[in-house]
Amino acid sequence: MSQRVRVVWTPELLDYDFGPGHPMSPLRLDLTIRLARSLGLLDHPDVEVVGAQPAPDEVLLTAHDPDYVAAVRRASDGGAVDPAWGIGTEDDPVFPGMHEAAARVVAGSRDAALAVWRGEVAHAVNLTGGMHHAMYGAASGFCVYNDAAVAIRGLLDAGARRVAYVDIDAHHGDGVQAAFWDDPRVLTVSVHESGHTLFPGTGDPVDIGGPEAVGGAVNLALPAHTGDAGWLRAVDAVVPEVLRAFQPEFLVTQHGCDAHVEDPIANLDVSIDAERLVSHWLHELAHEVAGGRWLALGGGGYAVVDVVPRAWTHLLAEATHRPVEPSARVPRGWLDQVVALYGREAPGSMTDGADLRWRPWAAGFDPDDGVDRAIMATRRAAFPAVGIDPLLD
Repeated sequence: MSQRVRVVWTPELLDYDFGPGHPMSPLRLDLTIRLARSLGLLDHPDVEVVGAQPAPDEVLLTAHDPDYVAAVRRASDGGAVDPAWGIGTEDDPVFPGMHEAAARVVAGSRDAALAVWRGEVAHAVNLTGGMHHAMYGAASGFCVYNDAAVAIRGLLDAGARRVAYVDIDAHHGDGVQAAFWDDPRVLTVSVHESGHTLFPGTGDPVDIGGPEAVGGAVNLALPAHTGDAGWLRAVDAVVPEVLRAFQPEFLVTQHGCDAHVEDPIANLDVSIDAERLVSHWLHELAHEVAGGRWLALGGGGYAVVDVVPRAWTHLLAEATHRPVEPSARVPRGWLDQVVALYGREAPGSMTDGADLRWRPWAAGFDPDDGVDRAIMATRRAAFPAVGIDPLLD
């Protein structure tokens, strides 16, 4: 197997732009790539930076209703607003070239996944991907086409028998879960803020898959304002065990960084340092359970200057096997670019200085702790369906 790593990037991916004032600003991607380049992460001979052309309709139709794709095309070409398809809403306003921009994201993720599956590269990263809310027949939550679902469909069509998807975005990965709700070949795992306090309002622990795939969905819904210690404990108490039980041949991960305490949309209190650590855990799990076959996607993240560039640069560094020390200083040249582009200073360090001490699940269940109750609810609902005793460590 090749040891090369593919990074999907071309400035054309910045065309996925809902316009001024929308939370999903393409500037977050531009700043991330600029930071990664300033740290030299994309300059190594074993890192290939590859663009993408818009996915053709036959690819989009592996995960989307043909009438929906046609509606997106009409909106893209003529500005037609069609709320019945989720198009032209406050979350998903119409913009010129919307179809092509969203289809380009899809192609980036699908082509990268297939390159890993064929052994052409060891890992792949598409930070513009992770559009996990898009449904079969509707745009939702800033997501037009579901690149993760299309990529997984591509892997299944290429012969993969078991694909696992792990989503650590603050928001439930509802669109990917819906796409594979009744498909026993796909395990979807989502660690998110409870739907009682955050969009999309789904992802309860009792949601464990359809009748043909019981145990195929695992949902860990955390209380608002869960911080590093609880978040790390939650991820560790659920994700490794279900992945080891499922034994996927391929791991797809979604790294929305909106769980960060400074994110303006979600209500979790996680640090850059904790997100960096979980990226490392998922990388290790890809090697442990999936032969190293790993596609990492972006997703949410709306602290455009202070969080997203650092969080996703750490992800790129992890995937390219050149982790950046948390104590590293941010290059002055990048900081100057931020001032020029955004008009203010960005954080000067790659760390939040967080204390990452946390209690492993083996330390015991505390029924008075909200995070522990959430963990136990997930373990009791989902673990028996995948053959794991929920009460064992």
